[in-house]
Amino acid sequence: MSAEVEPSGLSGESRERVEGELARLRERRDRLEAEVRNDRGAVSDHADAADAIQRADELVGLDERVAELDRLLHAGPAPTNGDDQLPFGTEVKLRFSDGDVVTMQVISVIEEASVDGETEALTASSPLGQALVGRKAGDKVSYTTPQGEQEVELLTVKFP
Repeated sequence: MSAEVEPSGLSGESRERVEGELARLRERRDRLEAEVRNDRGAVSDHADAADAIQRADELVGLDERVAELDRLLHAGPAPTNGDDQLPFGTEVKLRFSDGDVVTMQVISVIEEASVDGETEALTASSPLGQALVGRKAGDKVSYTTPQGEQEVELLTVKFP
């Protein structure tokens, strides 16, 4: 059974996942924009100013991600040069050295983390995310953590 593919190059399931992420990000963006508007003139000390700057920075990041997802829905995945990061939305199933099997999804901001609790978040820029670039199911992947060198087995890779 093959998945139906939209003109953008996304399968129906991938399109739904991207649309869901886009809806969540737009909701978060709207809430954050209201907070940023309320920050104007309400900053009373350095801590408040730091919080306001952090919210404004997050708003910029959300705007960028919303634009990226909107482009993805209309134009499909961007071509890669092979040495980029894992695409956002990629799902990987990993077996860690202690035998635990974990499903992870590549995200760019924490609000994208799965709400069902079955999938853990993985940032593309993390040591593990970077180590998985260009790998395929069955590969054993080493990466460096603050606790030292770690190894995982890549069981499955599902691109958005």
